[in-house]
Amino acid sequence: SGDLPPARHASLRLLSDPRSGEPLDRALVLWFPGPKSFTGEDCVEFHVHGGPAVVSGVLQALGNVPGLRPAEAGEFTRRAFAHGKLNLTEVEGLADLIHAETEAQRRQALRQLDGELGHLCRGWAETLTKALAHVEAYIDFGEDDNLEEGVLEQADIEVRALEVALGAHLRDARRGQRLRSGAHVVVTGPPNAGKSSLVNLLSRKPVSIVSPEPGTTRDVLETPVDLAGFPVLLSDTAGLREGVGPVEQEGVRRARERLEQADLILAMLDASDLASPSSCNFLATVVASVGAQSPSSSSQRLLLVLNKSDLLSTEGPGPGPDMPPHLLLSCVTGEGLDGLLEALRKELAAVCGDPSTGPPLLTRARHQHHLQGCLDALGHYKQSKDLALVAEALRVARGHLTRLTGGGGTEEILDIIFRDFCVGK
Repeated sequence: SGDLPPARHASLRLLSDPRSGEPLDRALVLWFPGPKSFTGEDCVEFHVHGGPAVVSGVLQALGNVPGLRPAEAGEFTRRAFAHGKLNLTEVEGLADLIHAETEAQRRQALRQLDGELGHLCRGWAETLTKALAHVEAYIDFGEDDNLEEGVLEQADIEVRALEVALGAHLRDARRGQRLRSGAHVVVTGPPNAGKSSLVNLLSRKPVSIVSPEPGTTRDVLETPVDLAGFPVLLSDTAGLREGVGPVEQEGVRRARERLEQADLILAMLDASDLASPSSCNFLATVVASVGAQSPSSSSQRLLLVLNKSDLLSTEGPGPGPDMPPHLLLSCVTGEGLDGLLEALRKELAAVCGDPSTGPPLLTRARHQHHLQGCLDALGHYKQSKDLALVAEALRVARGHLTRLTGGGGTEEILDIIFRDFCVGK
């Protein structure tokens, strides 16, 4: 009929080809006049039936309308950013939400899309803006008596409190990046402890070859899995032992190398063979060395798993009182798996951060770069004796925070951020 549907109301309309007049589909049409739309511009949505012929026909008809063209990948979101509908951290949150594969990733992405990280950074930037204004006012009018007493001292207190908050946030920076890209969990232990069986059990598919013969796994096998809602890159490694052939020795070397890169180590032993030299050596080296680390968010974490618990009643005594804290498991019967998954959930929440509680996490290297730059500038602020240098340090620190949320960078940086969006978003 040619008339527009009411704004922001779904209307059932017949879609026809503008050239031939041929009916294409009966569809729901929504009209969003700007600025009250996702991009801030006039927008329309066609909710068509999903058959390939219908979608193809509608797209071809739209392509024949003068001035219309297919959107580039991320173009709608980029327009929303350009019109102030989303800041840069919210854009990144939307991209993460589109690509979220686990529950924890979804929660974190929603928090960032809702603007929590942006609000936090804007609050910090306001603190620096206020301090900078006080310093510059003191430079311009300090000899007059129009300024309140203690204005510089109060600004200094607020800036130093901000420095402490930034430092605490940066100490947790790796957690947000692990949540976005996956924590590295390495399964290690002596040969034939059941490492490959555990990897298959956790990934719910036959990733690794399982055999009674020791030394079956000779390379690092990696598989991405969802463990208790957290994204994990799970690595099955060669059994740690000496005096075998060159191929297995290379596998052992790679296993030790991967062990150093792990965020969380699943250390496995055969519960029915704890007195063997290989088990004792593994406890004395890998388990004891990781356990001796001072606990912090950056240190490696370890769970000791005693597998083959189904053999304990028939093949000898269980773990003695000197055994470090451990979990009993049987990969054959599945007994103990629920306890292991709960322990993994707690460890991964510590490694990746719990997205449903606490302050918003830094999920990208760009976030960490700007917060570190801000912290470095505040270090110059503390060392400066001249008020002009103090003001410049505050200005640099504030610039890092505004670039974190508002772009303020080059087109190349924006291109990288928007590149990962799907076409049409």
